[in-house]
Amino acid sequence: MSGPTVLSLGVHADRVRARLADLVRARVVEQTWSRDTSLWATTPEAARAVANRLGWLDAPLAAEPSRAEFETFAARVRADGFVHVMLLGMGGSSLCPEVLRRTFPPANGSPSLTVLDSTDPVTVLAAQRAAPLPRTLFVVSTKSGTTIETVSLLRYFWEVCETARPAGAAAAFVAVTDPGTPLDREARERGWRHVFSGPPDVGGRYSALTPFGLLPAALLGVDLGKLIGRAGRMRESCRARGEENPGLVLGAALAELARAGRDKVTFVVDPPLASFGLWAEQLLAESLGKEGKGLVPVAGEPLGGPDVYGQDRLFVHLGMHGARGPDGERLRRLEAAGHPVIRIALDDAYDLGAEFFRWEFATAVAAVDLGVNAFDEPNVGESKENTGRVLAAYQATDRSERETPCAQARGVRLCGPPGLPPRPGGAGGEEELIGLLRQWLDAIPAGHYLAMQAYLPLDERTEARLERIRARLRDRQRLAVTLGFGPRYLHSTGQLHKGGPPTGAFLQITADTPAELPVPGGGFGFEQLIRAQALGDARSLAGRNLPVLRLQLTVDGDLGAVEEWLERLTAIRGAP
Repeated sequence: MSGPTVLSLGVHADRVRARLADLVRARVVEQTWSRDTSLWATTPEAARAVANRLGWLDAPLAAEPSRAEFETFAARVRADGFVHVMLLGMGGSSLCPEVLRRTFPPANGSPSLTVLDSTDPVTVLAAQRAAPLPRTLFVVSTKSGTTIETVSLLRYFWEVCETARPAGAAAAFVAVTDPGTPLDREARERGWRHVFSGPPDVGGRYSALTPFGLLPAALLGVDLGKLIGRAGRMRESCRARGEENPGLVLGAALAELARAGRDKVTFVVDPPLASFGLWAEQLLAESLGKEGKGLVPVAGEPLGGPDVYGQDRLFVHLGMHGARGPDGERLRRLEAAGHPVIRIALDDAYDLGAEFFRWEFATAVAAVDLGVNAFDEPNVGESKENTGRVLAAYQATDRSERETPCAQARGVRLCGPPGLPPRPGGAGGEEELIGLLRQWLDAIPAGHYLAMQAYLPLDERTEARLERIRARLRDRQRLAVTLGFGPRYLHSTGQLHKGGPPTGAFLQITADTPAELPVPGGGFGFEQLIRAQALGDARSLAGRNLPVLRLQLTVDGDLGAVEEWLERLTAIRGAP
């Protein structure tokens, strides 16, 4: 199981110990295990909802009897000649599988795995072209069975497979969904290869140790016995009352440090678990970011020196026990500069199972301490409703809404918040664009955060360029800068953006695509869908008086121009 956890909290150590003692006196651990909904709910209606979201506490126990079913199914998939698996899902249905995919290479002749959680048409086409379609198994994963992104991808690839597989598409499709959902009914009526039922009493972001995470693990050839066993041992450890409870200690530290202003939880994760922050990001943001409270998880950020960070950071390092990680020296410098650091040592990659449970328990504890409901997401529906309105307008007029740019140059348009009137005399050029971008950035107060929202192709080249832009923005602004791909982030950090502390500034980067990709039976295409999702979320943010700026790349535009402009702005600001 996971090795020792070391808390280097400096001046915050005493108040974290005091908070831990308060939680012990309040019997939070005992109440959690007795399923006392009053820990998180303040109304009878909320209490009923919470009562139907606590199944994650027993997920490691429930997983063991189901292990044989997953392993048998995976063996049959190999025997039937499938060499590739494409998982279609969003949020809690896709982030754990994505972490598993990046952590565990396919074993024992198991198929490779692609996780498709984007509605960007270029990304969808790339996934289609890379997949050996006659030998690809499609796992359609959605708790509700109605998630618009997942259903749209299902409609598209079902039609593709009907052409690619003369015997029919049904044998190539598997559903993971709650019992009785529209997807559950459709899969059974059409005779899909298999339907795996998710537990209705486990929410999506707490579902890593349920079929939503365990089926992809089995298909990759992961040793489920080890993964589940580590989770089970962590579960037992999280029943302890005091400092022996790793989930309680972590939850107390997260909440108390947030109260002290250290609310930017920055994950520093060594290989092979480097993608763990993707999953933890959703868990923290969606569980805690509400009622004007919350933590801002920062995942995947390249680590800098002490001079690029404000006094709002908590660093969490996950690394292998006894190994010298690539960021060790920089972490020591940050610790010496007074930044709190939590170090979690793992024995091997299978400790991922233990960390899933530890962080679920810690998040539930932190929610109690912060006074929020860990198991709802009250603001997620806003962007969905706005997306629906934009799509309906498109279907009525047969054209997408387009904003009037404030400035444009080199294939990039700069647009202000939705509804901003056109500038007199038309859009400005490159110098005006740079000036408007600088003005917007300079208005972000210290201690706030900047969220980059990229509605762009999800590929390594684009991600690498965005990471360089992110680091430059971080160094210039001395702010926490998060990076999320749309629409993925809508299902992870979107709740925090709208319901959490009103300290975010939001830089959307969107792109035109050369050709539309229709969604069969949808009345719209993937470009209209992703454009509507970006505009719908921007409207939700602007409606809350949060600063939103959009950089729209034309077909001829390139991120290189944005990177160059930020280099110039960094030189002007004098950042390191």
